[in-house]
Amino acid sequence: MKRQNLKVEDKSMTEAAAMIQNALAKDRKTMSEYDSKRFLALFGIPVSRDICVTDADEAVAAAAGLGYPVVLKATGASLAHKTEVGGVVLNLKTPGEIESEGNRLLKIPGCEALIVAEMVGGARELVCGLTRDPHFGPAVMFGLGGILTEILKDTVFRIAPLTTGDARSMMSDIRAAKILDAFRGEVAVDREALARILVAVGQIGLEYEGIAEIDMNPLKIRPNGQPVAVDALIVLKPVSTLK
Repeated sequence: MKRQNLKVEDKSMTEAAAMIQNALAKDRKTMSEYDSKRFLALFGIPVSRDICVTDADEAVAAAAGLGYPVVLKATGASLAHKTEVGGVVLNLKTPGEIESEGNRLLKIPGCEALIVAEMVGGARELVCGLTRDPHFGPAVMFGLGGILTEILKDTVFRIAPLTTGDARSMMSDIRAAKILDAFRGEVAVDREALARILVAVGQIGLEYEGIAEIDMNPLKIRPNGQPVAVDALIVLKPVSTLK
Protein backbone atom coordinates (compact mmCIF):
# COMPACT_ATOMS: atom_id res chain seq x y z
CA MET A 1 0.00 0.00 0.00
CA LYS A 2 2.79 2.43 0.86
CA ARG A 3 4.46 1.70 -2.44
CA GLN A 4 1.28 2.61 -4.35
CA ASN A 5 0.89 5.89 -2.46
CA LEU A 6 4.49 6.80 -3.23
CA LYS A 7 3.92 6.24 -6.94
CA VAL A 8 0.86 8.49 -6.93
CA GLU A 9 2.84 11.16 -5.08
CA ASP A 10 5.76 10.93 -7.52
CA LYS A 11 3.38 11.21 -10.46
CA SER A 12 1.79 14.34 -8.96
CA MET A 13 5.18 15.93 -8.36
CA THR A 14 6.26 15.19 -11.92
CA GLU A 15 3.06 16.71 -13.28
CA ALA A 16 3.48 19.77 -11.03
CA ALA A 17 7.06 20.34 -12.23
CA ALA A 18 5.90 20.02 -15.84
CA MET A 19 3.19 22.64 -15.29
CA ILE A 20 5.75 25.11 -13.94
CA GLN A 21 8.19 24.47 -16.77
CA ASN A 22 5.45 24.78 -19.37
CA ALA A 23 4.37 28.18 -18.02
CA LEU A 24 7.97 29.43 -17.78
CA ALA A 25 8.69 28.24 -21.32
CA LYS A 26 5.85 30.48 -22.50
CA ASP A 27 7.42 33.38 -20.54
CA ARG A 28 4.37 33.64 -18.28
CA LYS A 29 4.59 35.47 -14.97
CA THR A 30 1.64 33.63 -13.45
CA MET A 31 -0.42 30.52 -13.94
CA SER A 32 -4.05 31.10 -14.83
CA GLU A 33 -6.59 30.54 -12.07
CA TYR A 34 -7.62 27.25 -13.65
CA ASP A 35 -4.03 25.97 -13.84
CA SER A 36 -3.22 27.31 -10.36
CA LYS A 37 -6.07 25.27 -8.90
CA ARG A 38 -5.06 22.19 -10.88
CA PHE A 39 -1.55 22.54 -9.48
CA LEU A 40 -2.71 22.91 -5.87
CA ALA A 41 -5.11 19.97 -6.20
CA LEU A 42 -2.12 17.73 -7.00
CA PHE A 43 -1.04 18.23 -3.37
CA GLY A 44 -4.40 17.42 -1.82
CA ILE A 45 -5.55 21.02 -1.45
CA PRO A 46 -9.35 21.12 -1.96
CA VAL A 47 -10.46 23.41 -4.79
CA SER A 48 -13.87 24.26 -6.18
CA ARG A 49 -15.30 22.21 -9.04
CA ASP A 50 -14.42 24.15 -12.19
CA ILE A 51 -14.72 23.57 -15.92
CA CYS A 52 -12.65 25.59 -18.39
CA VAL A 53 -14.35 26.34 -21.72
CA THR A 54 -13.64 28.45 -24.78
CA ASP A 55 -17.03 29.97 -25.59
CA ALA A 56 -20.45 30.81 -24.18
CA ASP A 57 -22.17 27.74 -25.64
CA GLU A 58 -19.68 25.45 -23.91
CA ALA A 59 -20.22 27.44 -20.72
CA VAL A 60 -23.95 26.72 -20.85
CA ALA A 61 -23.30 23.00 -21.25
CA ALA A 62 -20.76 23.04 -18.40
CA ALA A 63 -23.22 24.78 -16.08
CA ALA A 64 -25.82 22.10 -16.76
CA GLY A 65 -23.29 19.50 -15.69
CA LEU A 66 -22.27 21.31 -12.51
CA GLY A 67 -25.79 22.34 -11.53
CA TYR A 68 -27.16 25.85 -10.99
CA PRO A 69 -26.37 28.38 -9.66
CA VAL A 70 -22.82 28.83 -10.96
CA VAL A 71 -20.02 31.36 -11.06
CA LEU A 72 -18.62 32.52 -14.39
CA LYS A 73 -15.11 33.94 -14.66
CA ALA A 74 -12.79 35.28 -17.31
CA THR A 75 -9.42 33.55 -17.17
CA GLY A 76 -6.00 34.09 -18.68
CA ALA A 77 -2.37 34.22 -17.63
CA SER A 78 -2.45 38.03 -17.58
CA LEU A 79 -5.73 38.30 -15.65
CA ALA A 80 -4.37 38.22 -12.11
CA HIS A 81 -7.07 40.53 -10.73
CA LYS A 82 -10.30 39.54 -12.43
CA THR A 83 -12.69 41.33 -10.09
CA GLU A 84 -11.19 44.73 -10.88
CA VAL A 85 -12.06 44.36 -14.58
CA GLY A 86 -15.52 42.90 -14.03
CA GLY A 87 -14.30 39.42 -14.80
CA VAL A 88 -16.31 37.53 -12.16
CA VAL A 89 -20.08 37.02 -12.16
CA LEU A 90 -21.77 35.23 -9.26
CA ASN A 91 -25.00 33.32 -8.86
CA LEU A 92 -25.95 32.77 -12.48
CA LYS A 93 -29.14 30.73 -12.65
CA THR A 94 -30.15 30.38 -16.30
CA PRO A 95 -28.57 29.48 -19.65
CA GLY A 96 -29.50 32.93 -20.95
CA GLU A 97 -27.57 34.66 -18.18
CA ILE A 98 -24.53 32.49 -18.84
CA GLU A 99 -24.62 33.11 -22.59
CA SER A 100 -24.92 36.88 -22.16
CA GLU A 101 -22.25 37.18 -19.48
CA GLY A 102 -19.97 34.69 -21.21
CA ASN A 103 -19.90 36.73 -24.40
CA ARG A 104 -19.18 39.87 -22.37
CA LEU A 105 -16.33 38.28 -20.43
CA LEU A 106 -14.66 37.00 -23.59
CA LYS A 107 -14.25 40.61 -24.74
CA ILE A 108 -12.16 41.56 -21.68
CA PRO A 109 -8.53 42.16 -22.70
CA GLY A 110 -6.42 39.19 -21.67
CA CYS A 111 -9.34 36.76 -21.44
CA GLU A 112 -8.26 33.45 -22.97
CA ALA A 113 -11.15 31.27 -21.80
CA LEU A 114 -14.03 31.03 -19.35
CA ILE A 115 -14.24 29.19 -16.06
CA VAL A 116 -17.61 27.81 -15.01
CA ALA A 117 -17.47 27.05 -11.29
CA GLU A 118 -19.77 25.72 -8.62
CA MET A 119 -21.32 28.39 -6.41
CA VAL A 120 -19.78 27.54 -3.03
CA GLY A 121 -21.95 28.37 -0.04
CA GLY A 122 -20.70 29.59 3.32
CA ALA A 123 -20.35 32.91 5.11
CA ARG A 124 -16.67 32.70 6.08
CA GLU A 125 -13.71 33.56 3.86
CA LEU A 126 -10.07 32.99 4.77
CA VAL A 127 -6.81 33.53 2.90
CA CYS A 128 -3.84 31.22 2.62
CA GLY A 129 -0.70 31.77 0.63
CA LEU A 130 3.02 31.66 0.20
CA THR A 131 5.65 34.35 -0.08
CA ARG A 132 9.45 34.23 -0.07
CA ASP A 133 11.45 36.08 2.56
CA PRO A 134 14.83 37.16 1.13
CA HIS A 135 16.63 35.82 4.22
CA PHE A 136 14.51 32.94 5.54
CA GLY A 137 12.97 31.51 2.38
CA PRO A 138 9.37 30.36 1.81
CA ALA A 139 6.83 31.57 4.36
CA VAL A 140 3.20 30.47 4.68
CA MET A 141 0.53 33.12 5.21
CA PHE A 142 -2.89 32.65 6.81
CA GLY A 143 -5.66 35.01 7.89
CA LEU A 144 -9.00 36.62 7.10
CA GLY A 145 -9.83 36.50 3.41
CA GLY A 146 -11.98 38.21 0.81
CA ILE A 147 -12.13 42.01 0.96
CA LEU A 148 -11.17 41.83 4.64
CA THR A 149 -7.61 40.77 3.77
CA GLU A 150 -6.54 44.29 2.78
CA ILE A 151 -8.92 46.16 5.08
CA LEU A 152 -8.15 44.44 8.41
CA LYS A 153 -4.72 42.93 7.58
CA ASP A 154 -5.39 40.12 10.07
CA THR A 155 -2.76 37.67 8.81
CA VAL A 156 0.12 35.67 10.28
CA PHE A 157 3.21 34.07 8.73
CA ARG A 158 5.38 31.01 9.45
CA ILE A 159 8.61 29.96 7.78
CA ALA A 160 8.37 26.58 6.00
CA PRO A 161 8.42 23.70 6.64
CA LEU A 162 5.35 23.64 8.86
CA THR A 163 4.28 20.93 11.26
CA THR A 164 0.62 20.31 12.01
CA GLY A 165 1.26 22.03 15.34
CA ASP A 166 2.64 25.10 13.56
CA ALA A 167 -0.49 25.22 11.41
CA ARG A 168 -2.79 25.01 14.43
CA SER A 169 -0.81 27.80 16.09
CA MET A 170 -1.31 30.03 13.06
CA MET A 171 -5.06 29.52 13.30
CA SER A 172 -5.02 30.63 16.95
CA ASP A 173 -2.76 33.62 16.30
CA ILE A 174 -5.06 35.68 14.08
CA ARG A 175 -7.11 38.27 15.97
CA ALA A 176 -10.36 36.89 14.56
CA ALA A 177 -9.62 33.28 15.53
CA LYS A 178 -13.20 32.81 16.76
CA ILE A 179 -14.35 32.84 13.14
CA LEU A 180 -13.09 29.25 13.01
CA ASP A 181 -15.62 28.22 15.66
CA ALA A 182 -19.29 27.46 14.99
CA PHE A 183 -20.66 30.58 13.31
CA ARG A 184 -24.22 31.72 12.45
CA GLY A 185 -25.61 28.22 12.09
CA GLU A 186 -22.50 26.87 10.36
CA VAL A 187 -20.36 24.27 12.08
CA ALA A 188 -16.80 24.87 13.26
CA VAL A 189 -14.06 24.81 10.64
CA ASP A 190 -12.39 21.45 10.15
CA ARG A 191 -9.05 22.55 11.60
CA GLU A 192 -7.29 19.35 10.61
CA ALA A 193 -8.26 19.89 6.97
CA LEU A 194 -7.13 23.50 7.22
CA ALA A 195 -3.85 22.41 8.81
CA ARG A 196 -3.21 20.02 5.93
CA ILE A 197 -3.60 22.90 3.48
CA LEU A 198 -1.12 25.11 5.36
CA VAL A 199 1.43 22.30 5.64
CA ALA A 200 1.05 21.49 1.93
CA VAL A 201 1.60 25.12 0.91
CA GLY A 202 4.83 25.21 2.92
CA GLN A 203 6.01 22.00 1.29
CA ILE A 204 5.29 23.36 -2.19
CA GLY A 205 7.40 26.42 -1.37
CA LEU A 206 10.33 24.24 -0.34
CA GLU A 207 10.15 21.89 -3.31
CA TYR A 208 9.42 24.28 -6.17
CA GLU A 209 11.89 27.12 -6.47
CA GLY A 210 10.09 28.30 -9.61
CA ILE A 211 7.10 29.47 -7.53
CA ALA A 212 7.46 32.99 -6.12
CA GLU A 213 4.03 33.35 -4.52
CA ILE A 214 0.77 31.50 -3.93
CA ASP A 215 -2.47 33.28 -3.16
CA MET A 216 -5.67 31.42 -2.28
CA ASN A 217 -8.22 34.14 -1.64
CA PRO A 218 -10.83 33.40 -0.73
CA LEU A 219 -10.35 30.04 0.89
CA LYS A 220 -14.03 29.62 1.58
CA ILE A 221 -15.52 27.60 4.42
CA ARG A 222 -18.53 25.55 3.41
CA PRO A 223 -21.45 25.40 5.89
CA ASN A 224 -20.22 21.91 6.87
CA GLY A 225 -16.86 23.36 7.97
CA GLN A 226 -14.78 22.17 5.02
CA PRO A 227 -12.31 24.65 3.48
CA VAL A 228 -12.12 24.98 -0.30
CA ALA A 229 -10.11 27.33 -2.50
CA VAL A 230 -12.54 29.12 -4.81
CA ASP A 231 -9.85 31.35 -6.28
CA ALA A 232 -6.11 30.85 -6.57
CA LEU A 233 -3.10 32.46 -8.20
CA ILE A 234 0.43 31.13 -8.53
CA VAL A 235 3.11 33.70 -9.35
CA LEU A 236 6.26 32.36 -11.00
CA LYS A 237 9.87 33.42 -10.69
CA PRO A 238 11.48 34.69 -13.90
CA VAL A 239 13.74 32.06 -15.45
CA SER A 240 16.78 34.34 -15.05
CA THR A 241 16.40 34.33 -11.23
CA LEU A 242 16.28 30.55 -10.82
CA LYS A 243 19.36 28.74 -9.59
